[in-house]
Order: sequence, then C-alpha cells, then structure tokens
Amino acid sequence: MSYNWQQTGWPKFEFTPGIIEDVQLKFLLKSGKSSGQYSGISLEKKDQLLVDILLSEAIKTSEIEGEFMSRVDVMSSLKKNLGIHEEQPRLVKDHRAKGIAKLMIAVRQTWKEPLSEAMLFAWHEMLMEGNRYIQAGEWRSGTEPMQVVSGALGKEIVHFEAPPSSRVTDEMGQFIAWFNATAPGEPKAILNPILRSALVHLYFESIHPFEDGNGRIGRALAEKALHQGLDQPILISLSQVIEAKRLFYYDQLKKAQRSLKVDDWLLYFADVVMKAQEKVEELIEFSLQKTKFFDAFSKELNERELKALNRMLDEGPEGFEGGMNAKKYIGITGASKATATRDLQHLRDLGIFVAEGGGRSVRYQVKLS
Repeated sequence: MSYNWQQTGWPKFEFTPGIIEDVQLKFLLKSGKSSGQYSGISLEKKDQLLVDILLSEAIKTSEIEGEFMSRVDVMSSLKKNLGIHEEQPRLVKDHRAKGIAKLMIAVRQTWKEPLSEAMLFAWHEMLMEGNRYIQAGEWRSGTEPMQVVSGALGKEIVHFEAPPSSRVTDEMGQFIAWFNATAPGEPKAILNPILRSALVHLYFESIHPFEDGNGRIGRALAEKALHQGLDQPILISLSQVIEAKRLFYYDQLKKAQRSLKVDDWLLYFADVVMKAQEKVEELIEFSLQKTKFFDAFSKELNERELKALNRMLDEGPEGFEGGMNAKKYIGITGASKATATRDLQHLRDLGIFVAEGGGRSVRYQVKLS
C-alpha cells in the first residue's frame, strides 16, 4: 500500500464535515473554564502552574521519543528562561534539558507569529543543542530513505517512509504556506482549532523534514495551532496524554499515513485534546489545593520538611513515585538519619503524610486535603 504523500490529491486530506464539531464545543467550554480559574489565582501561582504544564509537556514529548532526563534539570531551565527566580539556582549541564525548555517557551511566546522556515530551523537548533551528530537548523539531506522503523537489527519493521530528501524543501514550503493560510482570520481559515491541530500534526509528520526531532516539533506545531485557534496561549500538554498510550499513538499515526481519508485520525486526536484539557483541570485544582495546604501548614514546618514536600508535590497530581522514605528524605534534605526519622514522624503526626506499607519498607504520600 502506498503512503499518503504518494497518493493522488496529496496533501488534500479528506474527512466527514462536522465529524468532531461536538468535541470542539466541549473543548471551548472547558478551555474557557480553565482560563477563568487561571486568571483568578495569584501571579506567583500562575508562574508555578505554567512551569508545571510546560514541564509535563517537555518531559513527556521527550519520553515519547525514548529520551529521558531529569525533571529538576528541565524545571530549572524553564524557570531560568521564563525569568522566574530560584532561591538555589541549579547548574544544568544536560543540553537536552536546556534545549527542550527553550523550545517549550518559544512555542508559547511566538504563538501568534506566522510559521516560517526560519522559525522551524530555530526550534530545531534548540532541540538539538549540544548534539554533534545531527545537522541542526536545516532540512534533512542525503539519499538514504527516511524511515520510521522498529524491531531488532535484521528484523526491522518499516512503519512509514517519508518523501525523499530532494522533495523536502518544496513540501515544507507548501506546508508552511498552508499552515499560515488556514490560521484564524486568513482566507482559508480552519475555524475548528482541534481539526486544524490534528491536520497540522499529521501533515508535518508525513513530511518528516528533519534528520531527528520531527515528533517533538510536530507536537509543538499542534499546540501552536491550538493557541492560534483560541486566540491565546492556552494551558495544555498533549504529550502527557499521548505518552500514556504511546504505542496506540504510533499505531493511529501509521494508519493515518496510509490514506488521505483521515476521519479515524481526527477522532483519535480530538480524544487526546479533550483528555489533555481534563488533565489541565486536574492540575489547576491540584495547584489550588497546594496553596491551601501550605497556607495551613507552612508555619508548623521546618525548612527540611518544606523542601521535601515541595519536591514531592513537584511531581503533580500523580504523586511522588515510590513514595517518600528515610533514604529519599536524607537525599533531598541532607538530614542525618535520626533527624530524617524525627521529621517523617512529625509530618505523619500532623496528618500530612499517609503511610503505605510497614516496617523498613514503609513509605509516605502527601495528603493534600
């Protein structure tokens, strides 16, 4: 079977009119509610919530591609680039963490600007920061096929083959022109933001214009399209939802790249957007609970306890993986074993910590409410 870019009519995608219209209406309502909640919190909490959202997207969009990095490094890089003060600034040496943080902020800060080749090259340079093996800031070249494969050496399965490098410049010129022409207020505007975002992601991934980083930049473009569709940079992390069912995402993308009929892809992507919006609502509620929590307990806690609690709550609504124990507490705070034991008991006595397990294997989670 041929790929979508090889078929007559490319790149004109076909879909049933109004297929995700009902989802769009729900999304607009939920997004409006989230924006209202966000506008009602303090500036400091807004900054923290923004960092939490961008951190989630940065970490998860990287993990989808098999890249894992320190949450603390990425968070510190985000805060530095946003101009948010850190009491103890961290020296981040991981170029990947610095690069993905720069990309997240650039996408948000330039949401209204038209897409251009220069913008995409700049994004790619951010993403490939410190990578000596990739030609950053330029389209892929060479005669080898650009293939998406899986499986052991000698038993590879080809999921997709992109257009040859010789076509990339023309294909991307056409893509950029289409992206800008379909933006709100333009002659060929696609008014449904989810529809445009879904098509943007599929279209870009089907060209696969870079040697590496296509998935991360493609998801960034999908979010740029959503920002433009709602006429403001919204709070959302598509990659958090995508990464949770990563193989299903790849399967849906693979199917969509074999036809110009994209109804199934649109339904899948609309579901991703809605679940991502629900995650944002959870995160806003979590942020509000955190504020109430620290208002209630901060005066009863010492610096070590506050440091440990902040580290745990940085993990978000999902909780601190594996729970807190004496060893982790010592690692985070630098406390002695006796002090750690005393602090942990104090946190438990206050009702802040809920114990899981017992004996030497006991671990704790934070009870926010």
